[in-house]
Amino acid sequence: MQLHFQRSGQGEPLIILHGLFGTLENWGGQIKAFAEHYDVIAVDLRNHGRSPHTDQINYELMAADVIELLDQLGLPSAHILGHSMGGKVAMQLALNTPDRVKQLIVVDIAPVAYQHDHDDVFKGLFNVQLDSLTSRKEAETQLAEYVQDPSVRAFLLKNLYRNDEKQFAWRMNLVLLHQDYDKIIAAPQGSPFTRPVLFIKGSESHYLLKTYQPSIMALFPAARLKMIEGAGHWPHAEKPALFTRLVLNYLQGA
Repeated sequence: MQLHFQRSGQGEPLIILHGLFGTLENWGGQIKAFAEHYDVIAVDLRNHGRSPHTDQINYELMAADVIELLDQLGLPSAHILGHSMGGKVAMQLALNTPDRVKQLIVVDIAPVAYQHDHDDVFKGLFNVQLDSLTSRKEAETQLAEYVQDPSVRAFLLKNLYRNDEKQFAWRMNLVLLHQDYDKIIAAPQGSPFTRPVLFIKGSESHYLLKTYQPSIMALFPAARLKMIEGAGHWPHAEKPALFTRLVLNYLQGA
């Protein structure tokens, strides 16, 4: 599969993988910052953004998609940075093909199976009446019946666009993401990746807990953790300067 991507900067390649319901556009500020030092390749994962919609989604397939992109670009390896679902893709890629990973950074996610945390989000997204929708404001009102947090609504509504027929549509493959949600919350699996890995946690987030440490160390025995105080599940957006510094320090061996 040919994934949609955006490439900028020069230097060693750095692949950025977004989370569930996200797109590469969520990483605009970080792309710009990292592109001062690296050849940044920000990706829309399958069934997200401008990448193709498919009838399947799981971490083996998504990791293989990224390997196909590396091959397409003639890159034997790259630094890999993934957030949330994209972090699981990054972990699966490292477990499957460690020789393709220069350094691995996983943002606010663990290699564990999670609970159904997005039921209200799916209800809200399906509550948006695309066929009769006349404005983004109307979409937000319908979404707000199930999603109270305005920042989460704003994030989700970045997926809303007008198609060639000038009708509102979702860029993400909403039906498939809902249908295969159990595969998205599943844990990556494989033989341990023994090289160093940086896990970054937002202090206010519940996605990367101490109780997950045994699972992390079983697959990534050389893992280390950095905490970003005052941040939640999106530390790259909530504390961008600190996040950039942590990633650059790690990549550059500081």
